[in-house]
Amino acid sequence: MTRSLDPDAPYPYDDSNPVRSGIPGRTWTIIVILALVGQIAWAVENNFFNLFIQDVFGASLSHVALMVSASALTATATTLLVGAWSDRVGRRKVFVVVGSLLWGLSICAFAVLQNASDALARDAAAAASLGITLTIIFDCIMTFFGSTANDACFNAWLTDITNDTNRGKVEGVNSAMPLLSMLVVFGGAMFLMIVGSDGSVTYDYSLFFTIIGAVVIVAGIVAAFMMEDSHPERRPKGGFLKSVAYGFTPAAMRENKALYLLLVTFCIFAIGMQVIMPYYVLYLRLPYILGENYVFVMAPCIIIAAVFTIVYARQVDKHGFNLAIIVPFGLFIIGCIVLAAVKSAVMVFVGSALLLSGYLSGAACFGAEIRNRTPVDRVGLFQGLRIFMIVLVPMLIGPWLGSLISTFSANSAIVSLGFGVVGDGFTPSSLIFALAAPFAALAWGIIKTFRKSILK
Repeated sequence: MTRSLDPDAPYPYDDSNPVRSGIPGRTWTIIVILALVGQIAWAVENNFFNLFIQDVFGASLSHVALMVSASALTATATTLLVGAWSDRVGRRKVFVVVGSLLWGLSICAFAVLQNASDALARDAAAAASLGITLTIIFDCIMTFFGSTANDACFNAWLTDITNDTNRGKVEGVNSAMPLLSMLVVFGGAMFLMIVGSDGSVTYDYSLFFTIIGAVVIVAGIVAAFMMEDSHPERRPKGGFLKSVAYGFTPAAMRENKALYLLLVTFCIFAIGMQVIMPYYVLYLRLPYILGENYVFVMAPCIIIAAVFTIVYARQVDKHGFNLAIIVPFGLFIIGCIVLAAVKSAVMVFVGSALLLSGYLSGAACFGAEIRNRTPVDRVGLFQGLRIFMIVLVPMLIGPWLGSLISTFSANSAIVSLGFGVVGDGFTPSSLIFALAAPFAALAWGIIKTFRKSILK
């Protein structure tokens, strides 16, 4: 698909003759706004909906697990279906704008769930049960709108408007947003923190969700005025469900060998990260690691990793994926080794900075090359396959491996080294880092093996 080379046009790229021209400021503005606001919303869901359902309704861990699983499945299905739908109609903007507005409204709905449950139930126990049910249902509704706007169509739009001369630069910014959004969310939440007389901590959830929902709505309004549709090549032929299923067929794999190899390799790398991430903050908070001062290490590491990723991801544009991915794998593996072996505050800081920088920059390199290899007429569809391979599958495997290795260490001689259980509760082991490193090494080995045949 040929695009204008007019420097004032929104997307001045010609795929048949790539030009190393800069992305216009207006386009960069909407990229940053939608990427950051989208990740802020996801950060709230991933971190505060779990707290909300426990603090307000007394939900159990099984309820939290059910909510997380239902949300992950909803996100995957939505991205597959809506992404393919946007391919068929040849439009992205309408899905981003409408999805963002409804996404924001659905987040605001959480502000009234407690009052709604109390009003509809006959007693406190029934109100708590109803509140848990409504929270899980509304989380899935919110995820549907969020995945429509962000996972499916915003990410498809990013692929549409870029080419192989600038995708690393754009993906570096996009990949840095998840961690930067955590700083924004947790920093903002501190102003809404409520500390009980017994030292317990909760939040003004109604105000918190209202503010976040309003921010997402504003982002949708900004997109309505500033975003230019990418007008992707339409794919009206064939049945809709057949087009959705295409990404899982042997024919698709044969036609796009490099793309599927990248997705599988990224999946392996992401599994390694998911061995760590659910337990990373819990590990840092252990009294013999950093204790409650963990934020003074974690926050600078996030900033370092984000800045490094934004700068380094451009190497994909300059030198290609096969060379660019070497440094991120190396940083991640070294970071894992440091965190598995030592516990001093200085070395935990060093290890964390290396690990986060390696993973974020690696994700950016993978993301850019996956966009480069995605068929231009099925960009939306492959956003769903991307979510399936690098989000859903790693989330279903990695956390269980992390839990198992921590349980193993708690019941072995390793506990005497201070890596096991403190008290009676679950405590993550430093072995989660030792277990994650081989996944990165395996992914690296696969790329080295096929770099001359498939990834050339």
